[in-house]
Amino acid sequence: MWRTISNRWFILAVLFFARLVMAFQFQAIAALSPLLMADFGIGLADIGFLIGLYFAPGILFALPGGVVAARFGDKRVVGAGLILMLLGGAIIAATQSWNVLVAGRFIVGTGGVILNVIMTKMLVDWFAGREISTAMAIYINSWPVGIALALIFLPALASAGGIAFAWWALWGLVAAAFVLFALFYHPPEGIEVGTVTLERVALPYVALTLAGLVWAFYNTALAMIFSFGPAFLVQLGWSLTQAGSVTSLFMVLFSIALPIGGIIADRTGRKDAIIYLSLMSFAVLMPVVIYAPATALAVFCVLGILFALGAGPVMTLPGDVLSPKSRSLGMGVFFTIYYVAMMVGPRLGGGLADAAGDAGMAILTGARMSLAAAVSLLLFRRATI
Repeated sequence: MWRTISNRWFILAVLFFARLVMAFQFQAIAALSPLLMADFGIGLADIGFLIGLYFAPGILFALPGGVVAARFGDKRVVGAGLILMLLGGAIIAATQSWNVLVAGRFIVGTGGVILNVIMTKMLVDWFAGREISTAMAIYINSWPVGIALALIFLPALASAGGIAFAWWALWGLVAAAFVLFALFYHPPEGIEVGTVTLERVALPYVALTLAGLVWAFYNTALAMIFSFGPAFLVQLGWSLTQAGSVTSLFMVLFSIALPIGGIIADRTGRKDAIIYLSLMSFAVLMPVVIYAPATALAVFCVLGILFALGAGPVMTLPGDVLSPKSRSLGMGVFFTIYYVAMMVGPRLGGGLADAAGDAGMAILTGARMSLAAAVSLLLFRRATI
């Protein structure tokens, strides 16, 4: 009987939990970084390498992941992704070797890429034309929620039982996500499973690329806050603790406001207006912090709310141009653009900041990326006319 559960909100809960666990696993390196540095004799640069390594498989596997899912079925491929997360997690938990740790991190990142690409397509399958912005906003919120929970629980678990205990507890969480997904997820009626002939699937490449750029620029703008916000605030004379607290406050407000943007978009039908409000508020207000530093706390709080509103509606853009048969391959293209941007964007911002000797340059780079996202949205709509 449990296999016939078809309530789309329950399906959303299953996908939300799986993606939350993915975020939890992603954030584990940062959450446990002091212990990793002590155990492996590594520095912050190595921790940064491990954090970025999680996204590296996206460039290689985001597009093939969509292709494979179109051929073999979404559920099988996501199940394989969760198995990779289990395998990599076990390797990380059991090793005392740096090279093996790197290999384990790459494996869990590969599994995470598969989940990120295919589960987004699954959500579109279930909610296309029915409260899609609300559902997408809730689904996307799994990422900041998972990161926040990892920061709370993993250090506590490591303090109580050692770093291995924390790693195996995380492994158990991934196992729970795998069991929940395997038992309860199924495609909605009318969606073909593993029957797509890829050669016959035509993609709207121009519109899809522009949709991918909106999401990519949105996220790289956001990354400037988390990557360089603390350094910028310290540069303004704030203590490291204060700077970290303000950045965390931004994240909390972002998590609270994110679903609200989807609800507003669904109820008003003004999806693009919500996205433009989000993007332009970032593009306009972040430079204010540079030139009027006294406004930093207020701007971070306001932007934590306003910028979050556009996330859910932005993620619905591929659904506007992709047919059910083209969603697996199309979402692979969409996320390939995202992963490339996430690898390049923060490095670009950091490089400009280093060259200028001013962390504010990274913040300004984020404002420019938000503006670029707004331009990409305008071009996207013109391409769909």
